[in-house]
This record gives sequence, structure tokens and C-alpha cells, in this order.
Amino acid sequence: MTAALLEITDLSHSFAQRGKVLDKVSFTLNSGEKLALTGANGAGKTTLLQLLVGLIPRQSGDILSLAQLQKTEADFVQLRQRVGLVFQDPDDQLFCPSVLEDVMFGPLNQGFTVLEASQSAQKILDQLGLQHLSDRMASELSGGEKRLVTLAAVLVMQPKVLLLDEPTNALDTQAKQKLLTLLQGLDQAMLIISHDQPFLQQLATGSLELKDAKLTRS
Repeated sequence: MTAALLEITDLSHSFAQRGKVLDKVSFTLNSGEKLALTGANGAGKTTLLQLLVGLIPRQSGDILSLAQLQKTEADFVQLRQRVGLVFQDPDDQLFCPSVLEDVMFGPLNQGFTVLEASQSAQKILDQLGLQHLSDRMASELSGGEKRLVTLAAVLVMQPKVLLLDEPTNALDTQAKQKLLTLLQGLDQAMLIISHDQPFLQQLATGSLELKDAKLTRS
């Protein structure tokens, strides 16, 4: 039996002011699954995604990827090459002088040469129909363009899992449809935070709900 891409067991997390937002939550994400992660604002959905990639220190519980327990920062550095997080606000993810350099950033951190990183970035931008934006600054882009560029910056790493935090925020109807069509055509497993029910209904294969610090699957 193939190991789960992500397996979470009894994961708990509390904040001093907010109290417990995750109370021994468990779930698995397998190849081909696209799971919606729903719940009220402030329920802890973004916290869960950040815990999964080690951006927030784990307090208790286990996070496994392909049956390997993730404990140290070195573990999570490796995991982040397989699990890509697309932030809710693209401006948190785009910081280089040009779109091409933003997309090159990940491969360069993996040890690619500048030429190799440039070729990989240009390839993914071309696949997403974004080649014409290569020399533009992120600040000059529309909300929809920024969202697609942040996705390109993650996809260039060839992850097995995409974690998407409110991917349709601030997108007009045309940009939302372009993003939906793109995501429907990808092979990656996904965990998707969204309040956009029509979007989720067309993309998700299952659903998780976070409520009162508990996680249930439907």
C-alpha cells in the first residue's frame, strides 16, 4: 500500500490569546485527492497549513510525509520540496525585482545553477501562459496575475502536494475560471482553504471541516 503524501495524527495547537485552535486533529491526504478545508474565519485553517510545512513549530502530535516523521527543521526543509504552500496574500510570496526571478527563487535555493533555474522558471511560466509577464514587477500585476505567478513559483519545484489558502480571493470571474481550469488539470494532491463553495464544488474530491478545534471529514 502506498504511503500517504501527508498523514497527521493527534495534532494540537494553542495560542495565548485565542486558546486551542487544533485539538488532536488527524487526517490523511493521498495521491489524487483534492480536499476542501472549510470552517469559520479564525477557526485555525491557515494555522494548520503553516504547521504542515513547518512554518509554525509543532506543539504536539505527529506530521508524516510518505511515512517519514517530520520533526526537525531539516525534515521540513525536505518536506517543503514536496509540499508547496501558496499563501493567501500573493504579496507575502512575491518579493524579487521581476516575475522570472520570483519563480527562479525556489530552484536556486535547491542548488540549481542560474541557467538551470532560469530554464525551469521559463518553462513553467510558458505552461501557465505567463511568459509575457517574465520581466514585469509583481507590484505591476493584477490580483489574478499575482495569484498565477505565486502558483508558478510553487509548481516550478515540482511538488507532490499543493496547499492553497483562499486561492480565489480578490479574483474577478475570468481570473477565477482560469485558475480553476488550471488546478483541475494538475496531478498534484491538494488541500484547499476557501469560502468559495461553487469553486470548491468544481475542484474538490472531498471535504474537511474545522470547527471548535476539531476536524471532521465528509
